[in-house]
Amino acid sequence: MHPAAVLQLERTIGEYNTWRAVPETERSPAPAWWWGPAMELRASSQPLPTEWRTGLELPERATYASAADIFLRAFAGQTSPPWPYDFPGKTDVADATDGADAIDIRELHPQPSDDSAFQP
Repeated sequence: MHPAAVLQLERTIGEYNTWRAVPETERSPAPAWWWGPAMELRASSQPLPTEWRTGLELPERATYASAADIFLRAFAGQTSPPWPYDFPGKTDVADATDGADAIDIRELHPQPSDDSAFQP
């Protein structure tokens, strides 16, 4: 198994445990960035390290595929991914009734172009 895949899964397990700690009514949908590690490891039959297994509440002989299945099940019934600001819990969004000074954090602002890295 590629070390990068293992590293991504380790990060995803930490995020999953943080996400699961948020009460379900306040929890955001599962983030789309979990999809990659889950798909990459869904067929792996290698045993999962004990620390990760216990963090995911999996049985003793769980594999990387078992962990991937947890993330894939988190997407079940989901119709859209959350905004990054909504992870792990939902963020209140400002709307027009909040006053003129209310700014929606989801509003994307244009970033300055930096062409200095591409010298002719």
